[in-house]
Amino acid sequence: MSSNAALQADSAPILACTVARDVQKFDLLIEDMEAELGEAWGDLSFEDARVFFTQPEAKYLEFVAIAIDEEDEANLAVVADLIETANSNGLKVVLIAENVSPIALHQLLKLGAREFCPYPLPEGTLHDAIERIRQAGMAAEMANANTNLAHPSRTNRNGVIVTVHGLAGGVGATTLATNIAWELINSDKKKSPRVLILDLDLQFGSVSTYLDLPRREAVYELLSDIGSMDNEAFMQSLVTHNEKLHVLTAPSDILPLDFITPDDVGKLLDIATSHFDYVVVDMPTTVVNWTETVLGESHVYLAMLELDMRSAQNTLRMVRALKSEDLPHEKMRYVLNRSPKFTDMSGKSRVKRMAESLDIEIEIMMPDGGKQVLQSCDHGMPLAESAAKNPLRKEIQKLALSIHQHNVDQAAVEAD
Repeated sequence: MSSNAALQADSAPILACTVARDVQKFDLLIEDMEAELGEAWGDLSFEDARVFFTQPEAKYLEFVAIAIDEEDEANLAVVADLIETANSNGLKVVLIAENVSPIALHQLLKLGAREFCPYPLPEGTLHDAIERIRQAGMAAEMANANTNLAHPSRTNRNGVIVTVHGLAGGVGATTLATNIAWELINSDKKKSPRVLILDLDLQFGSVSTYLDLPRREAVYELLSDIGSMDNEAFMQSLVTHNEKLHVLTAPSDILPLDFITPDDVGKLLDIATSHFDYVVVDMPTTVVNWTETVLGESHVYLAMLELDMRSAQNTLRMVRALKSEDLPHEKMRYVLNRSPKFTDMSGKSRVKRMAESLDIEIEIMMPDGGKQVLQSCDHGMPLAESAAKNPLRKEIQKLALSIHQHNVDQAAVEAD
């Protein structure tokens, strides 16, 4: 594929390009690129690539594959400069090398090549490298897209709304909500953010149980007349865990889910974001008439599921419902709880097939925390306090830190 055809065509976006002195010498690379990307790739010479990497169009590339052989060792400085140029412009580099000395490879990899593949390419090697790059990009995008602060609440408050919605019972949504709220409080050691949990499961909400908090009658009084709610009434209805985490618990009695209206929920979110840096919303599994309100107001909407048939069927129903009502289904970020272990290749294959069959991207994998999670919930303590080294706690901590860091970065950009 010529560079003119590949990099200037209007018919299809270019997702990657190869860079080589003569790409025709790497026929297996050409075959693999076509297998992975079809027509959505091009090839460039070393000279043309250095110029192209600095152009605005280059930012849309998923990766660049730089192919070298023993003849290129004489011009190693050119290749090194090309890798540095790619890195400085945010491009991920896959290095393809044939008969290149280990010293030369070591130097080039130290400069920032993301992946290395020997040539001739073993079957599946390039595919696996591309998948790793995409997974890394997806994780970075998650930190940005999930905390897209360009979406303001109705009153343009600064609070960030993080919503957790379990797509089936028992998938760990409340566990995630309570623990991510606690991790957000501890995400900045210099100045702890103000964090609030809203337990909007009016019938069987268990945030109060997981944090060992009482359910107050003031919650029912607040929810029964949100229209006349003021700041004082709102703050008085809250309880705190360890004098840090504020919580609006579910009411002490079971209430119908339509007890509150979309306008009520909108006002509740507005006043919450005016008082707190982060508002974590624990949603009921059931879809109600105010689910749309929460989805629209949320900056991060985490949909939790497990690797089972009920989760798959419920996810399919949810996506269909949102699409039929023309709601922003793309805002949902799917979290797989009790995900397969690193060495469980069969489980990973099931996850991939599940995502493909549902036409979704499962962006966050939460490991099985074992009995410690159940014990932590029963004792009314966050995992950070009862089992700090638990693998589930560590993943939740990473997610909370990424949300907070993006929030800080965005605030700095807006300040400038």
